[in-house]
Amino acid sequence: MIKKHPLHIGLALILLVLSSLASATRQVEAAPPVRSDVLIGFQQAPGPNDLALIRAQGGRVKYSYNLVPAVAANLPQEALAGLAKNPNIIVIEPDGTVQAIGELENVWGVTRIGADIAHADAVTGFGVKVAVIDSGVDYDHFDLKANYAGGHDFVNDDDDPFDDNSHGTHCAGTIGAVADGFEAIGVAPEVELYALKVLDNNGSGSFSDIIAALEWCVVNEIQVTNNSYGASQNPGSIVEQAFINANNRGVLNIAAAGNSGTRRGKGNNVNYPARYAAVVAVGATDQNDDRAYFSSTGPDVELAAPGYQIYSTVPGGYATYSGTSMACPHVVGAAALLIQAGQLDNEGIRGLLALSSLDLGSSGPDDMYGYGLVDVVSALSMLGTYVPPPEVDPPTDPPAGILDMKVADISYHRAGGKNKDRDLIISVVVQESVSSLPVPNATVSINVELDSAFIGAGSGTTDSTGVVSFRVRRASSGMWTTEVTGVTAEGYLWDGITPP
Repeated sequence: MIKKHPLHIGLALILLVLSSLASATRQVEAAPPVRSDVLIGFQQAPGPNDLALIRAQGGRVKYSYNLVPAVAANLPQEALAGLAKNPNIIVIEPDGTVQAIGELENVWGVTRIGADIAHADAVTGFGVKVAVIDSGVDYDHFDLKANYAGGHDFVNDDDDPFDDNSHGTHCAGTIGAVADGFEAIGVAPEVELYALKVLDNNGSGSFSDIIAALEWCVVNEIQVTNNSYGASQNPGSIVEQAFINANNRGVLNIAAAGNSGTRRGKGNNVNYPARYAAVVAVGATDQNDDRAYFSSTGPDVELAAPGYQIYSTVPGGYATYSGTSMACPHVVGAAALLIQAGQLDNEGIRGLLALSSLDLGSSGPDDMYGYGLVDVVSALSMLGTYVPPPEVDPPTDPPAGILDMKVADISYHRAGGKNKDRDLIISVVVQESVSSLPVPNATVSINVELDSAFIGAGSGTTDSTGVVSFRVRRASSGMWTTEVTGVTAEGYLWDGITPP
């Protein structure tokens, strides 16, 4: 037996106690600070001192933007309150997340909106620069590689935006799959396709990457963007301002309205960024021109397009998906066709798409279809791409039983928006020439100009009071001119005069 000296026993006890204390100390070590991804808005473009301030608070700067006076950064939460007191900082907002909209899982949509007829007239979107802001694109795909023009991966910060999800490639195919007679075909099969990857392989992404993608579009002179993603909550003023600034610099942003609609089509559930005024919100229809049951509704829905059982490209092949994500690229392709065919700015394209759309649902703009189903043939005819049949001069003396009618008045007023001044309403009054009684059910066609520049054309039917009204969405200030190009009604003959 080995005897232990009392001193040895004491040392052992001391070491045991110390060991226990050390273990306890490790268990109660302070946890690392909780950090947050945020967007920080400044009074003016952030400079080196502003970035140094963020880093001094333990922050990591992800982006410093030129499109908006803001940075995207990751900071300890306890630093946010101190930064908010800085007079140079006007807002600190969470860097929200977005999710791809669609894949509720055949090029019928391309023909439904009349794009195939435009192709026959060589209107194919040739040379128009379109960016798919999504999960990337399979740029080696048989139907896409001829039109792929480049891009950037903001998720992995490199120039290889290959699609590891399939959502972006499906959208790209609906926009610009080449017309090679094989499998899919796009609405605009000769556009220049750019892939901006902001969604990961799970279809998730951040608004900070989306702002960076918009900035990339401005720098690279992209003309139209497809945004088939969304969030139910407003990401804040910095994100909205980025879309406004991009629009003002010539980038037309078109977005999926969302798949949050109810079966009855009630409620205001359009996603962001589609809900922003600077973005075109697109709802989905099926083969019967009915609202797809999932399509989001609300006053911000601007247009509708095919979005149910849409056949398109995916990495390495083809697939059929449903969703407003699938409707959105139909409108993007239609916009590209109009850009090729005419010289219109963003507001002109939006106005023409709205004016030429096929009215669905209740008469006029509504919460389910907006202005209606996109109609490429009608839009292009209003641009003057197609030559209308020659007009036949009416006989000098009307046949027996036929009465003369006249356009008695054309008036204008503002409506819509927070201040009731967003849109321009043009009202045309049709009356009998002699008695001045109203002429109901008369079809009236008009051309509209702003400061002598053609804006668009439209037609409508007079009500029981002989009045028909036209709506020009987001109408700018200036000298508006309306020319009546035709008035037809059973039993009447128009005198051909447009009043001043």
